[in-house]
Amino acid sequence: MSKLKNPVLMGTIGGAQGLRGEVRVKSFAAEATAVGDYGNLYSEDGRVFEVLEVREAKNVVIVRFRGINDRNAAEALNGLELFVERDNLPDDDLDEDEFFYADLEGLEARDAEGKSYGTVTGVFDFGAGDLLELKGPGRRPVLIPFSEWSVLEIDLEAGTMLVDPLAAGLVDDKDEDPSAQFHPKGK
Repeated sequence: MSKLKNPVLMGTIGGAQGLRGEVRVKSFAAEATAVGDYGNLYSEDGRVFEVLEVREAKNVVIVRFRGINDRNAAEALNGLELFVERDNLPDDDLDEDEFFYADLEGLEARDAEGKSYGTVTGVFDFGAGDLLELKGPGRRPVLIPFSEWSVLEIDLEAGTMLVDPLAAGLVDDKDEDPSAQFHPKGK
């Protein structure tokens, strides 16, 4: 099986459920049971998984795949990430300010003067909000907040995003008054 061109992570298999080959899946779809609504799922190594049945459980969904018929086969899938091709996901369900992470990767970050700060190579959420990883030629990757203050505009057709370099933490405020900085008591 060939690899996906633009994979989108739909879920991660957590473990076997029962004896008939069902697995618990942490779904990343907006509606958890929609994990199989967009066609076959694929693993990173190219294996194809056809979803036969999905039902809700506490914090996960229980999925039955074609060809996975016993607990041993289900246990062998533990930890496997499941992807779908980006083109299979509908764009018409998104609001104007909503994006798939896969759509943001590859966008060039530029400021209002046209200076490039690199391209988006990853989108992360460590619990305090989304972060975009920017990587430019000869530069180390940097993380910027994916917020309305640091990312001002996104143009998917042009492949660019307008960023405020100060709000994104890409530049220092040269006009900042050093005496206005916080100093611990007694220093």
